[in-house]
Amino acid sequence: MEQVKNWQSHYPPEIPTTIDYEEKSLHAFLEESAERYGEKKALYFEGKELSFQELYSQSKKMANYMQSLGLRKGDKVAVMLPNSPQAVISYYATLMAGAIVVQTNPLYKERELEYQLKDSGASFIVCLDILLPRVTNVRGNTELKHTIVTGIKDYLPFPKNLVYPFIQKKQYNMVVKVEQSEETHVWKQMIAQTSENYDEVEIDPVEDLALLQYTGGTTGNPKGVMLTHYNLVANVQMCKAWLHKTKDGEEIVLGVLPFFHVYGMTTVMNMSIMQGSKMILLPNFDAEKVLKTIEKLKPTLFPGAPTIYVGLLSHPDLNKYDLSSIQACISGSAPLPIDVQEQFEKITGGSLVEGYGLTESSPVTHANFVWGNRVNGSIGVPWPDTDSKIFSMESGEEANTGEVGEIAVKGPQIMRGYWNNQEETDNVLKNGWLYTGDLGYVDEDGYFYVVDRKKDIIIAGGYNIYPREVEEVLYEHECIQEAVVAGIPDPYRGETVKAYVVLKDGYTVTEEELNTHCRENLASFKVPRIYDFREELPKTAVGKILKRQLVEEEKEEKNIASQTT
Repeated sequence: MEQVKNWQSHYPPEIPTTIDYEEKSLHAFLEESAERYGEKKALYFEGKELSFQELYSQSKKMANYMQSLGLRKGDKVAVMLPNSPQAVISYYATLMAGAIVVQTNPLYKERELEYQLKDSGASFIVCLDILLPRVTNVRGNTELKHTIVTGIKDYLPFPKNLVYPFIQKKQYNMVVKVEQSEETHVWKQMIAQTSENYDEVEIDPVEDLALLQYTGGTTGNPKGVMLTHYNLVANVQMCKAWLHKTKDGEEIVLGVLPFFHVYGMTTVMNMSIMQGSKMILLPNFDAEKVLKTIEKLKPTLFPGAPTIYVGLLSHPDLNKYDLSSIQACISGSAPLPIDVQEQFEKITGGSLVEGYGLTESSPVTHANFVWGNRVNGSIGVPWPDTDSKIFSMESGEEANTGEVGEIAVKGPQIMRGYWNNQEETDNVLKNGWLYTGDLGYVDEDGYFYVVDRKKDIIIAGGYNIYPREVEEVLYEHECIQEAVVAGIPDPYRGETVKAYVVLKDGYTVTEEELNTHCRENLASFKVPRIYDFREELPKTAVGKILKRQLVEEEKEEKNIASQTT
């Protein structure tokens, strides 16, 4: 049976199947919103607010300042900041100057930072004062010419701005004094002393890159994904179409997802700027702070990741907070357990649906309908103007309906390729299709399902085991807060199933009890043979559990054990 193509028949009438995309620069959204919304608040950060006009003004000043230092079209600017006004300003200022943003994780260690700066060829970097020593230590091995330094306190209201240096010293055991020089530039001086008269740069949205977004690098070195202005503009317009009940200029968006990750960048930052929404910026995820923020500031939209929703649901004082302002959430970056979805919707009264995408697709390609027919457990259907197929792992041809194969996607949001890496580009871009590396299938109604990463399949005793299926069963147990399943080497079965679990506070469970629960819901060959109880699991900044890190730890332990026996 051929794959069905009738997913568009499920679209609510409010969602178009195709969009007339505007070929314009990504930063045009900010210019338009500044003109349209003026003094309406664009950002909220720890009590400090900036209007759309102020945001646009400061972005123009920064673009002018960087141009005065020699920044030219096509140059790279690394932005190494948590969610903050400076992160938004730096992003749009770089685009205004015709340069390319290189989003850089503030948690990077020197080795990771040096690799990304060298690979991208960034000549500018914007960073926090506490990160300056890290930048200084690697800059001699890179092409960096200028470092623009800011601090959290630069956008804190009085008296928080006076108290923060003491908090910083206690938290990080350091206070960095930054002095203006030919290579190092102080943010506050830049904004105070620079005019808005930057040189406007002509942008070809289809051809010109806006972003180098580095992939996680769980296997090999991270790769720089080349995304054009058009890629990002198209995906934001798709997002707006999908969230068809939202109203321009009226929404409040909770920005917990980091903007240095493409998911937060698109669904929170770029979407908010385009739609005239107020963004609440949180530099990091803290469950109690998020709960207090929702009750106080009443956000209506809350894009997130499963670990964020799990963290909130597990908070002991959850029921003390009013979360009823939340109308819609799209969960991404990892599979959304059905139990988590149902609990969160019950608490908020809003809609939480699973979406799907990857860095190489700006990032969203599929989602369930926020307001409309949805299939729990599925990633939904392709977004407007997005095509998707399942290709057989055996024949390489289009798989049959219900047959597991590799998910491939095609659409205006798909990357140009990997920066300076044609071989890897050719491995994933074939005949206009992006091969995702994820395994899944499509049902007879056109809904897509992800069963696992191609590299994560466990082959035990000749059986194919999909970790996600086992994880879903573990999440159904009342004691489990987080769970991840991986295959580890086994001399008899080839691989065996190991489950890493974190229990909810105040709960206890034995291996025997978990084993009984799994055997009641899974075939015996899928049941974990080993359970590893942990206080926490390693995660990326966006909350994705680092399964590969756990597997590597396992291999290291086995190597050490074999060397000592």
